[in-house]
Order: sequence, then structure tokens, then C-alpha cells
Amino acid sequence: MKFLVDAHLFQRLCAALIGAGHDTFHTSRLAARNQTPDEMISRLSLAEQRVVVTKDADFYHAHLLHGKPWMSLLVRSGNIGTRDLTELFQRHLPAIVAAFDGNSLVELDRQAVQIAFGSAQPQ
Repeated sequence: MKFLVDAHLFQRLCAALIGAGHDTFHTSRLAARNQTPDEMISRLSLAEQRVVVTKDADFYHAHLLHGKPWMSLLVRSGNIGTRDLTELFQRHLPAIVAAFDGNSLVELDRQAVQIAFGSAQPQ
């Protein structure tokens, strides 16, 4: 699976996703770095079919209203440290990947992965 981790989340999360075999990068690697506008992140997500991993509910609403970004994982963990966030992802990564099979909007909180929008993935 391909992920694009938004500025609101730690860069170290990318290393954990890459270590699990996923093509992943952080917005800090883009030309405008962590100042990249949401619209540009959404366009990149669509062009490269990447899941945007974010804490920003704007991506959630944009996906519901406009179908972009391509897919989104909304992290609803509240304030959380780097180590705890990494452990949360490692614990739930199989469920996260499975949830995107036929679904385009998924949420992760401290306890579980939930499908937020169950329509088929946009092509």
C-alpha cells in the first residue's frame, strides 16, 4: 500500500510503515514541505493512488464531499507521543490495510480501526 503522511503526524511514523513494506513518505519531503496546501496533497494522492494519513479532519470532509484525496486514514488519537503512535500503527496495521479493501475512508483511534466511508475505492 502507498501512504502519504501529513504534517500533523511524526516523520518517524514513515519509518514504521516503510519497515512493514509500504511505500511511504512524509509531506516534509515535498517541495513546499509541511506548508504544502491540502489541495496539492489531494492531487498527489489521486495521481499516485496514495492513502493520506492525517489528523486533519479537512481531508475527511473533502473526501466525503469531493472524493479527494484518493483515500484517507483519519487518526483520532488525540495528543500522543511518537513511540505510542508508532506502536498504535504497528498493532493495527493489518486491520488498516484490510479496511481499505473496498473502502476509501478509514479512522484509527486508540482502540480500533473503523470504516468511515464504505464505498468502493475511486479508480
